[in-house]
Amino acid sequence: MLAFSTCWNNSRHTDGEKMIDEILELGFDTLELSHGMTITKLPGIKKAFAANKFKCVGVHNYFPSPTEVMIDAPDAYEFSSDNKNERDKAFRETLKTLEIAHEFGAYYVVLHMGSVATMPHKKWTGALTKKLAAGEQLTDDYADDKLECVKRREKQGPKYFKRAIDTLERLIEPAKQAGVKLAVESRSKYEDVPDEREMIRLQEHFKDCPQIGYWHDFGHVGLKHNLGLLDHYQWLEKMAPYLIGAHLHDVQWPKRDHRVPFIGELPYDDLLKHFKPEMPFTWELSPSSKTEQILPAAQVWRKKYSETQIFPDYWQPQVPQS
Repeated sequence: MLAFSTCWNNSRHTDGEKMIDEILELGFDTLELSHGMTITKLPGIKKAFAANKFKCVGVHNYFPSPTEVMIDAPDAYEFSSDNKNERDKAFRETLKTLEIAHEFGAYYVVLHMGSVATMPHKKWTGALTKKLAAGEQLTDDYADDKLECVKRREKQGPKYFKRAIDTLERLIEPAKQAGVKLAVESRSKYEDVPDEREMIRLQEHFKDCPQIGYWHDFGHVGLKHNLGLLDHYQWLEKMAPYLIGAHLHDVQWPKRDHRVPFIGELPYDDLLKHFKPEMPFTWELSPSSKTEQILPAAQVWRKKYSETQIFPDYWQPQVPQS
């Protein structure tokens, strides 16, 4: 099932309904309401929803953006933070997202869990990415730096992972009341929580909880694949039992993601084998993506992968009350 994220055109609009209308013109009528949305656009979005213009399959935390956050910052508050007040704020803001998701009849809420505060991105994954872009991925220096990054992450990650798990535990009942799944997203930075080993532990920890599952981001995992931190196909094969759906975008070597499908290097034919056709594939594209790129790509996708409108039994699009 194809859906489309409002992250593509959110920054270009001040009116929520006009933002929705622009996406509808692309041929998508099922949307994910994404992070970075100012509360001033919410009335227009609600108006479009009440008029049956679109179905809302999912919401990306935090939605709407906290009023004190002036930029698009889905990681403004982290479940893993060293600061308890920040962790509590992250929890409260997520509760607001769950309320919105319930109002729009969404199936899932995408969550970022946090990061390892003692590992600044520029020094670790960022430094590896620079060497990758310079063609140094086969050098001894690159291998040594990657090994040191992994060792540091393994040593310092556990306390941050535990904090994220503790917050997630508190969100289970609110998610159940809202009727949504908590979709824990794969991330592109190795310092983010959870990393791959932690993601497996997280999913195993909650394997008997129907409210929690895995959200695959094709671009994020593609970037880690390019860095040599994992194998994309093998990772999806391992995570298939926990899959809820995916953010779909392409990757241009070595580090540019959120590209329109088919203009990068991702081998969709192989990777899609791990998904069920009814799962949501939400196109999460950069604002720089052009309409003239998106339209033919969507047409090819529908023809090639035979889009289905079969929804899981536990999610039926909500019909607004007149």
